[in-house]
Amino acid sequence: MRRPLGVLAGLVSLAALGAPIATADAAAARPTECRVTVAKPQVTPAGKIQVSATRRGCEGSALVRVRIKRAVPGPDRIVKSASGRGVSPRVTVALPCTPGVYYASVTDYQGNTGKSRPVRLPSCAPTTPTPTPTGTPSPTGSPTSSPTATPTTTSSPSDTVGTADENEVVRLTNAERAKGGCKPLKHDAQLRTAAFGHSSDMAAKNYFDHTSQDGRSFLDRIRAAGFTGGTGWAENIAMGQPTPASVVTGWMNSPGHKANIMNCKYNLIGVGAAKNSRGQIYWTQDFAAK
Repeated sequence: MRRPLGVLAGLVSLAALGAPIATADAAAARPTECRVTVAKPQVTPAGKIQVSATRRGCEGSALVRVRIKRAVPGPDRIVKSASGRGVSPRVTVALPCTPGVYYASVTDYQGNTGKSRPVRLPSCAPTTPTPTPTGTPSPTGSPTSSPTATPTTTSSPSDTVGTADENEVVRLTNAERAKGGCKPLKHDAQLRTAAFGHSSDMAAKNYFDHTSQDGRSFLDRIRAAGFTGGTGWAENIAMGQPTPASVVTGWMNSPGHKANIMNCKYNLIGVGAAKNSRGQIYWTQDFAAK
């Protein structure tokens, strides 16, 4: 359950980019339909078991309730629940960690239900969340607020996009792509704005997810940064890796993240790195084909 180099998650949204990537860490775009989804329980850096649920593609407000359940002999026990009301609410529930087997369920009381896979938590060390599949979001997200977390390093006067660490991630990513015959990615200023804004937001608010806490998707953030056009997009995130080399190695050792990096049809990238108050680095890669 624990990865020594930190935690990772990857997501992909495809328009006319080709066949969907069928991996645990990448989700293809699909037609919008009313549904509720819930992520499997994970242990946060704060040592709590946390679950988030969302309602998407629906019309009309509804009450959404998410429950964390513990698998025990006899009827499974509900250990914590929370609810929220809205057209597309995001509901998060957390409780102090106790090792065991947990899963989560969600309902909007309008016939839509969801259930996560059970997960064994042998300890209270942070675990890797698996992103829930999403449809292609509409570009309606508002611009991100000014980030409160600080970048990992200061950009030198010769850099036009990103910090030294962020540009090293770009360089190492392109070195891996070259091994597979892919052309290098260009560090795009708007994608970098979206990536750094998300890393900063996760660092400042102590969460780890492709969906911002205000409900925006990675494509919402990319559009809000001013990026227009494009035929395909993807995002990799990671937390806790101390160096550009360690985060790129971690992504390359994960099939879903590697698939995003090695997709030769992407030609643009944005990388953002930000530290939280404990010095942990949050990393984001945003990819685009344009």
